[in-house]
Amino acid sequence: MALLKFNNIGLKAIAASVPHKIVKTTSLTSYYTEEEIEKFIAATGVEERRFADPDVCASDLCYKAAYQIFDETDINREDVDALFFISQSPDYKIPGISGILQSKLGLSKETIVYDVNMSCSGFIHGLLMAYNFLQQPGINNVMIMVGETLTKMISMQDKGTGKLLGDAGTVAVLGKGEQYGESFFSMNTDGAHLNSVILPAGGARIPSSLETMKLVEQEDGSMRSQEQINMVGDDVFSFAISVLPKDIKKLLAFAGKEMDEIDVYAFHQANNFMSNHIAKKVKANPEKILHSIQKYGNTAGSSIPLCMVENRDKISPNSSVLMNAIGAGFAYGTVLLNIADCKILEKTEL
Repeated sequence: MALLKFNNIGLKAIAASVPHKIVKTTSLTSYYTEEEIEKFIAATGVEERRFADPDVCASDLCYKAAYQIFDETDINREDVDALFFISQSPDYKIPGISGILQSKLGLSKETIVYDVNMSCSGFIHGLLMAYNFLQQPGINNVMIMVGETLTKMISMQDKGTGKLLGDAGTVAVLGKGEQYGESFFSMNTDGAHLNSVILPAGGARIPSSLETMKLVEQEDGSMRSQEQINMVGDDVFSFAISVLPKDIKKLLAFAGKEMDEIDVYAFHQANNFMSNHIAKKVKANPEKILHSIQKYGNTAGSSIPLCMVENRDKISPNSSVLMNAIGAGFAYGTVLLNIADCKILEKTEL
């Protein structure tokens, strides 16, 4: 486990944009029985999600959120020294999307850009990259874009993902300042879980073909092709509850903090059943836990910043925020930071 501490680096602004199309979970009676739907909502909390239009990609949602930051804060395009685009559902395999966004946003040609794929833990990995970059004297502002249009990569007849995953784009800008104080990270990887969350085909190992695009009935009755996301929910849940509470406790010990000293808990919005289980294990105050899964489902790496935007009225200046996430692979971690004077903007739609 890697434990890291940083000084005087933090979040300056957060924005989120979601698709305008709302899909209610109760509307999915063509694929599931009413009893299945009721049980799913009770367990996960997902009442509705946002689905991107066919011509809208993750970068489009992120672009709208970035434009909002430039329009509504004192952060300017020329201030951005580095841009990270984090997604499992990029517009193209080649070229990288971060370069496209640099040009589209009118950022300097000296801007450093990276494309990253860290699934549901993408935001906290992006934070770590930004914190490391910002230790350099020539880097003053880093933009993290986390966007997903996962509804383009699922089967609506898949019992694991068809009712769960949603679309969103988020942007966070980080900078330097004494007001941020100390920030703490715990980052971990256990890469032995390849098949727990996987999109098997469409890459170099299993190229796309007519065969890989065929819907095939699975053991649980789901219908899914090899080019659609397969998630073994029980595997994810079992692993998550075995490691995430311990990780939270170790980070708090490293930071010299108690759970009840933290102002806000912003956990990855995987599902309410898992989040509530983790919260009980670490004795988190339920009133301090932010929720957005009921309106957006699991939006993977964008879920933490989206959750903060959705609950912006519950996050006061100088609040301490504990973030925790796990992503495919598995890669997981916990972050503790001071929100300081971060501007959390109102959600937009595309």
